[in-house]
Amino acid sequence: MEEGKRATRGPLKGMSPVVYLGASALMVAMLLMGTLASGETARFLEELRDRVSPFLAWYYVGLVAFILAFVIWLGAGRYKNVRLGSDFEQPEFTLVPWLAMLFAAGTGVGLLFWSIAEPILHLGDNPLVEDGGSPEAAMAALRLTYFHWGLSAWSVFAVVALALAYFAYRQGLPLTLRSALYPLLGNRIHGTAGHLVDIFAVLATVFGVATTLGFGAQQMETGLSELLGIERSQTLQLGIIAVVTLAATASVASGVRRGVRRLSEINLWLAVVLLVLFLVLGPTWQLLGYLLQAGGEYFQTLIGHSFWTGMDGNRDWHTEWTVFYWGWWIAWSPFVGMFIARVSRGRTLREFVFGVLLLPTVFNFVWIAALGGTAIDLEMNDTVAIAGAVQQDVTVALYRTIEALTTVDALATGTAALATLLIAIFFITSADSGTLVINTIMAYGNPSPPLRHRIAWGLGIGVLTAVLVVGGGTQTLQDAVIAAALPFSVIMILMVAGVMKGLREERFAPREGLKHHLPDEPWTGVDTEAEGFAEVEEERV
Repeated sequence: MEEGKRATRGPLKGMSPVVYLGASALMVAMLLMGTLASGETARFLEELRDRVSPFLAWYYVGLVAFILAFVIWLGAGRYKNVRLGSDFEQPEFTLVPWLAMLFAAGTGVGLLFWSIAEPILHLGDNPLVEDGGSPEAAMAALRLTYFHWGLSAWSVFAVVALALAYFAYRQGLPLTLRSALYPLLGNRIHGTAGHLVDIFAVLATVFGVATTLGFGAQQMETGLSELLGIERSQTLQLGIIAVVTLAATASVASGVRRGVRRLSEINLWLAVVLLVLFLVLGPTWQLLGYLLQAGGEYFQTLIGHSFWTGMDGNRDWHTEWTVFYWGWWIAWSPFVGMFIARVSRGRTLREFVFGVLLLPTVFNFVWIAALGGTAIDLEMNDTVAIAGAVQQDVTVALYRTIEALTTVDALATGTAALATLLIAIFFITSADSGTLVINTIMAYGNPSPPLRHRIAWGLGIGVLTAVLVVGGGTQTLQDAVIAAALPFSVIMILMVAGVMKGLREERFAPREGLKHHLPDEPWTGVDTEAEGFAEVEEERV
């Protein structure tokens, strides 16, 4: 077996042995630490976060701001017509399934968790407005939530996805993180350096997925308690994690085209139904006003917010919110990036960048305005005390808002049931997509890794989530994801350098409608309509 390739026999057949064993060893170590020394592990992660936060306050901020600018330039600049595949290859998935999978894999279950809780918490306390609970505070709360869930988040996902798809589908390298470093390392990506890159990617993905699943379990626990009167307990959370892990493992066993794609499409339509219910039952015109004004203010202040480090006396708030989110998105990026790359073959950089950046961001803004705006309106009009309930338990935000939407008990119950079902499916799609991505990395880029390993790692992620929830709950999950994101952030910087070096070799990027000149129609010249960036000469076959 050539170094770095997949094993051809034995229990690790189809997998990269070094990456698989290295990632498995780290996984077992984390499980043992969380099980045998849960208190010490939680304290260690908390202390680690406190120590690195002053560094991350500017490092994560600068990195994410740079990535956003870089991704926009890729989509609008001289390489925008480069295709993630051969020159005239068509997209593998049509628009609606593609968008459904982007949304489900990206921020779905986390967005349901925070779309009401975050604006409500910012309404009472945010660094932009001193007068909490005022109309100005309401707009600032929505704008800050938009900032954390908007273009910056999706640019982090997009840069990893673009690097993976470019080197896999256009350069013929394996669909794995190490391939993005080929212009820098050459064949050394098949050795120790490449193994370390993929192991760090697996580690970041595991913690990113576990954090989201932990949030989802807590939200589902609240939903079942509200709907069925089941007493909330840690045992119920663990039962939810177990059921969803089994469902997600069954889904990932069936692959992308069957299980993952179908669940993603179901999820998108259920989300649309819930969104429409909030828009119709809530203060519709007020919500549309929130959407437009907060959206406009978001774009007006995007540059300033993107470089804000909390050095104006708001460091604690900045660390608790922005640094956590940037670390969460970086930790998510190997998973979401790999998944987006897996379903984006055949798209140009322009289609890819603006599809990945704009469409999910717009949906997130509408979603936050509808759900978060409804909760803010109810709170400010003293209809229901949502803020007090959220400060005690952020998982009740969604259900307290639904209760206040309508006086018809059946409609309120049905809406709450729909929200809980949506959380469950988001939960499953996050778990199955994450498991598929982890196994793809460990299988040296094979998009259909062996079934037994998909099952084993699907179950393993569920066990790790349960251990972290038992060991420290939400705070431990947040501390773990910030720490896990740090080593992978360095790899992201190298990936950007690799993409830039790889794109310099691009000789010909055909625009839509450009005639493909066959050997009997030789053509040499300058493509003036492509902004004069490339001298084009079609090679004779």
